[in-house]
Amino acid sequence: MNKHILIIDDDIKLIGLLTEYLEGNQFKVSHLLDGLNAVDEIFNKTPDLIILDYMMPEKDGLEVLRDIRSHNDLPVIMLTARGDDTDKIVGLELGADDYLAKPFNPRELLARIKAVLRRQAMPSSTAAQKKDHIIHMDDLILNRAAHTIEVQGRSMDLSTTEFNILEVLMKNPNRVLSRDQIMNMARGKDFMAFDRSIDIHISKLRSKIETDPSSPKRIKTVWGSGYMFMESL
Repeated sequence: MNKHILIIDDDIKLIGLLTEYLEGNQFKVSHLLDGLNAVDEIFNKTPDLIILDYMMPEKDGLEVLRDIRSHNDLPVIMLTARGDDTDKIVGLELGADDYLAKPFNPRELLARIKAVLRRQAMPSSTAAQKKDHIIHMDDLILNRAAHTIEVQGRSMDLSTTEFNILEVLMKNPNRVLSRDQIMNMARGKDFMAFDRSIDIHISKLRSKIETDPSSPKRIKTVWGSGYMFMESL
């Protein structure tokens, strides 16, 4: 199956040229003229790689890149007409996989696309490792490597125990887990059946990740059995 390239750029002429060239090299190509709804469109179009312009009206490429990286690790090659190295450094620090200054030779872009896709396909690649470290459900993103959690794009501070409990729940969605199972998997120790500390940690978690902690939608109580994390709201 041909790899799918999504171009996000407001330069219609450039999009036309790149589309013709990339399709001639066996790629499927689609495009967006701005980044306002980029994340939603990415989920709909499911590209294998994104070509992202730096300078766009209303929402620039760095803002779009931040949005993309808060949701997934799709490879991104950024394009810019500016020669400032600072832009390149910032883009790479935010998670761009490569950077190319305009004007450029389409053959160079093609070579960079193929190189990035090769790296992405390697089991030991950084991209593959990152994907393994991230658990993403709706607007909740848990990064096991960075030990961070984001809720609706906002970072939340969790204690180590809270983080471990949430990781256990998210790795076992739609499954009822008893208090002992949760604590054993989260901390690797057996707890007595009457230990109620799990309830305190769950209450704190709900206060941080639930829209309405008094009526939780994420972490459900299953009376007499334990708790269940809902994969989707």
